[in-house]
Amino acid sequence: MTTNMGTLDRLLRTLAAIGVGVLYATGTLGGIPALVLGVVAVAFLLTSFAGTCPLYVPLGLSTRHEKRA
Repeated sequence: MTTNMGTLDRLLRTLAAIGVGVLYATGTLGGIPALVLGVVAVAFLLTSFAGTCPLYVPLGLSTRHEKRA
């Protein structure tokens, strides 16, 4: 897979996942919403570390800035 996520995109996804973790850890988030947001947070972390978002591919999106020679 090619990298299609820019640095800002990866940073925002990581921060969102950390935010969900903090809300869960403090007891603010619970039940079904916690489960759903937990799954989304894990997906955000995995895509951030991989640098590739599978949903961007069929949509033809990329937040990565290409380096010019």
